[in-house]
Amino acid sequence: MPPDDGSIYIGSDNLYNNTSSLKHQMGVVPQEIALYDNLSALQNLIFWGGLYVHDAQRLKARAEALLEWVGLSDRKKDLVQHYSGGMKRRVNIAAALMHDPQLILMDEPTVGIDPQSRNKIYEMLTELHRQGKTIIYTTHYMNEAEQMCDRIGIMDHGKLLAIGSLDSLRNAHAGDTSIAIRLQQSILPDNLPKNMSLHYDTDLLELTLTSENPHKDLGDIIHHLHLLEVAIDSIQFHRADLETIFLNLTGRTLRD
Repeated sequence: MPPDDGSIYIGSDNLYNNTSSLKHQMGVVPQEIALYDNLSALQNLIFWGGLYVHDAQRLKARAEALLEWVGLSDRKKDLVQHYSGGMKRRVNIAAALMHDPQLILMDEPTVGIDPQSRNKIYEMLTELHRQGKTIIYTTHYMNEAEQMCDRIGIMDHGKLLAIGSLDSLRNAHAGDTSIAIRLQQSILPDNLPKNMSLHYDTDLLELTLTSENPHKDLGDIIHHLHLLEVAIDSIQFHRADLETIFLNLTGRTLRD
């Protein structure tokens, strides 16, 4: 199917000029489980790997090594229909790795599974990254993207709204930073600077500073408190998380 617009490059090669060769460098982990329930995990991996590799011994050795890696070697001969959702997810990932691709496309690989299986998949992704693999990972779990991704793209209705590191997205789209300043003694509101967005709690022991330029404004208020001889107990920065950035860009909740 030809694209409506744009190009895809893997390295310096255009995908549409070298489709067959480049597809061998790609592995796909679909959101829907792409396994046959009436086959064992080992048989599934050999079947899918056989689309790329035609040496039976290599296929079996690779399948067994991957099942060991995903923690399922002791269940390799069990039919997939008897697996839990998390186990199927791990085999689904292993199937995409049978031909040792350099680029791996993953579509929500942790959806609907238990915390233990999710953590196992995180460990697997970390190891793949350590091996130098490139992973394009789609998720609605913002904490996953924050935790694992070097670069994050935010898409809405098929349009890429922003892309960059988490820090660069925060700098560009997070809005004001909130800083909580806990004092060792109370301070009268009249003694607070009038040119800053400051709020204080009822016991006058905690100030909240909201600022577009937090480092400068924090320095100014620390100096102000020092002149008043008011000691600071603690300072906490509250930076916007990725979900806040997503909502700032799209103006909607995550699943509408």
